[in-house]
Amino acid sequence: MGETSAANLHAMGHFKQLKAWQHARTLAVLSKPAIERLPVSERDALASQWQRATYSVALNIAEGASRRGAKDFRRHLDIARASLDEIEAILDLVVSLGYFRAEELAKVEAIRDECAKTVFGLIRKLAAASL
Repeated sequence: MGETSAANLHAMGHFKQLKAWQHARTLAVLSKPAIERLPVSERDALASQWQRATYSVALNIAEGASRRGAKDFRRHLDIARASLDEIEAILDLVVSLGYFRAEELAKVEAIRDECAKTVFGLIRKLAAASL
């Protein structure tokens, strides 16, 4: 497989065509109203972190897809995956702190999970293509 396959995989087209980016965009959009519902006391902490993490997922997928090499793309996908884990932790925290009921965040959690699956799938494909 080698370099040619990795290059072909990386030449997937514009980032907006990637399911992972589409899910990340939806995650950011769905998270915004929930973030705005957090108490004022959390604006500089949890709210800000949640917003930065959702933006990080979408922006790292876009930036990575725009890079020339599969290695750079993989690095950005790893950052996006870490941000997705951070969002998972934030969702758990906001429920545990009593700011939301779990069912209120069901759509956000479902799209986060779907995004994580697609990002991980891209990472696996890039790894397999580089063998």
